[in-house]
Amino acid sequence: MRPIGRLIFVLALMGTSCACRADGQSAAYDQPFRPQVHFSPRQHWTNDPNGLVFYHGEFNLFYQYNPFGDQWGHMSWGHAVSKDLLHWKELPVAIPEQNGTMIFTGSVVVDRRNSSGLCAPESECLVAIYTGFSNTSHGPLQNQNLAYSLDDGRTWNQYKQNPVLDLHMADFRDPSVSWDNEAHRWLMAVSLPKQHKVRFYASSDLKSWTKLSDFGPAGDVAGDWECPDLLHVPAADGQGSGSWALKVGLNPGAPQGGSGEQYFLGSFDGTRFTVSSMPGARGWTNYGKDDYCAISFNGLPQKKKPILIGWMSNWQYAGKLPTAPWRGQMSLPRQLSFLDDRAGIALRQQPIVSPLRLTSKSVSVEVTGWEQRRIVDLVSPAELDLAFSSDTNAKFGLRLYTDDTHWTEIGFDRRRAEFYIDRTKSGLTVSPDFPTRTTAPLVAARPMDLTLIIDRSSVEAFVQDGTIVMTDLIYPPSAHNRIQVFSNLGSTVTVKGEAHELRSIWNQ
Repeated sequence: MRPIGRLIFVLALMGTSCACRADGQSAAYDQPFRPQVHFSPRQHWTNDPNGLVFYHGEFNLFYQYNPFGDQWGHMSWGHAVSKDLLHWKELPVAIPEQNGTMIFTGSVVVDRRNSSGLCAPESECLVAIYTGFSNTSHGPLQNQNLAYSLDDGRTWNQYKQNPVLDLHMADFRDPSVSWDNEAHRWLMAVSLPKQHKVRFYASSDLKSWTKLSDFGPAGDVAGDWECPDLLHVPAADGQGSGSWALKVGLNPGAPQGGSGEQYFLGSFDGTRFTVSSMPGARGWTNYGKDDYCAISFNGLPQKKKPILIGWMSNWQYAGKLPTAPWRGQMSLPRQLSFLDDRAGIALRQQPIVSPLRLTSKSVSVEVTGWEQRRIVDLVSPAELDLAFSSDTNAKFGLRLYTDDTHWTEIGFDRRRAEFYIDRTKSGLTVSPDFPTRTTAPLVAARPMDLTLIIDRSSVEAFVQDGTIVMTDLIYPPSAHNRIQVFSNLGSTVTVKGEAHELRSIWNQ
């Protein structure tokens, strides 16, 4: 590396302390499209969340990060920590690109028994298992590597015998590692992207891995399989044994275009994953355009529901987003549970956002025919919690007007049996793939409810008891939202619920 390159690299690792205004709002996090309730780095490029782990009272968010600019490249692990999953403190780069090897997606586990031998004697520590990517004389190479931290993830040491798992392949990535409490061993789910398979391995020490089984091809196989995550999901009502869920990223080829993620519900016997035959056993973790490579936290207290965070973007246009000095952000954290009702089974997701509520206003309105009625004005960030009822198979929902010519439409089309978000008139057009209408199948037996989180550059919808999630980026001309209810087909639609103003996470 040239001397100037070394200087830039050192500066990139020095940290991210920010200048703050007297009112407590960080000036560095107040750009027009800067998300106010979603994490984004102060500057530069980010994509997949990595190594989510709860340790010593902190939620650790590592993420794919380019310390040198706002385009993909020089992949390293950025790092942020939080006490509540909402207010994040950005820390220096955790695991930097080294010697031509980029640090791709992976996991962090708490090695409580020092099974790896990498912790201090009779101590526990954090161990990262990640994909290393390098260009060799024989072509691209991806393999699995270890790093370990003895100081709560602040600094990391590379394992000297890396890689620990190498199939000498160009595409072999994204290890999801967790502790199997029944088999008393480590479990890895890792992707063979071109083969549309998730391979399972086991290890007693995180260093030597034994193949268990393969899952796939199954479901959608139009693009590469990436970012697998195998986890046990408890029942939504707290009763029963819950279900195993296997989440798999797909890029490209998702039904909404570009990158997306499907899930399978079923059983795992410690060696092999089997999909359930029940209706609803396969679905999409997100039906919007902009939630990819979501992973769950390791290290959570026993009985706590799994928590998922994803990258809020799409590979079709991620490098063209109109933001500066950063590019890329994370979804809201959401708790997962397993729903089993008369309509079948499903993965249920509930956003963690209520601690940010500042003010609340009741909403109760009835609209008829082709009417639109203004219900509330809100400035982003904001949250709506609404229940809809209709006397016909109508199309109804909300329009978020930022001025008279720009709006985002969020609706239920019962005739087509679909929920949708239409952002074709929302604001800036990022690329030809951006102005879209994303849809999800409605289930007649589930409620027509909507939790909608509106941020400066996104909307996240949780529908039908959280069994439908839809995340879409938007770039409107204003943070002001005039929210109107609409209906058509001569129907009468009743809407009841609450609107909440939300506090910015950058207010300290």
